[in-house]
Amino acid sequence: MLRGGKPVERARMSDVALERIREAIVTGELAPGSKIKDSELAEYLGLSRTPVREALARLVDTGLVEAKPGAYTRITTLDRGDVEATLAVIEALDQLAVVTAVPNLTDEMIGAMRSANKDFAAAVKRNDIGRALTADDRLHSVIIDAAANPLLKKLIHQVHPQIHRIYYRKFSSLLGSQDSVDHHNKLIELCADHDAEAAATLSAEHRRHLGGLIGELFDADEFALSD
Repeated sequence: MLRGGKPVERARMSDVALERIREAIVTGELAPGSKIKDSELAEYLGLSRTPVREALARLVDTGLVEAKPGAYTRITTLDRGDVEATLAVIEALDQLAVVTAVPNLTDEMIGAMRSANKDFAAAVKRNDIGRALTADDRLHSVIIDAAANPLLKKLIHQVHPQIHRIYYRKFSSLLGSQDSVDHHNKLIELCADHDAEAAATLSAEHRRHLGGLIGELFDADEFALSD
C-alpha cells in the first residue's frame, strides 16, 4: 500500500489525487494487477473519498486503471497488445509534434533541449530513474509546446504515463544507456538545422527501436506481475 502523504488543499484535491495516484502507478508503487480501494487511497491522501473516486475515474479513461462496478478496481496489467497499440499512437503523435514544432523552434528553445539532455545524461549515469524521465519529459515538452496544438499536447500527455511505467520498471534495459543520450543529441541538431522531416523520421525510428526492446522484454517474460 502507499506510504504516507501530506494533506491536499481542497481547491486542488481531485487534480492532486490524480497526480499522486498516477505517479504511484508509473513508479510501480501500485503494481500492475493490484486491487485498490478508494477508502484506503483517501486515507493515505488525507482526502474524502469523492475526489479520489473522481481521480480513479479519470485514470480509467487513460487506461491506467480498470474497474468493474461492484467487483473490483485495479491497476491495469501490462498487456503486450495494449502496449504495442500505445507505442504506435505515441509514434504517430511524436512525428506530428516534431514536424509541426521544428519551424517554430527558437535558439532559446534549442538551448533548453540541450540543457535537458545534459541533465538526462547525468541522471542516466547515476541510474536515477526519476530525474532521467523528468529530464526526458522536459526535452520533449519543448517540442510539444512549440507545436502549439492543444489537442495534440493533451493526447500525448494522456498516453505518456502508460509508457513511462514500462520505462520506469525496466529503465536500464530501455533508456539507461548512451544510446538514448545520442538519440537526443541527433534530434536536437536536426531541430537546430530546422530539418523537420529528418527530425520526425529520427523520432519515429527511436520509438520503433524502443518498441522492439519492449517486445524482447515481453518475450523474456520480464513484465510478470511479480516483477
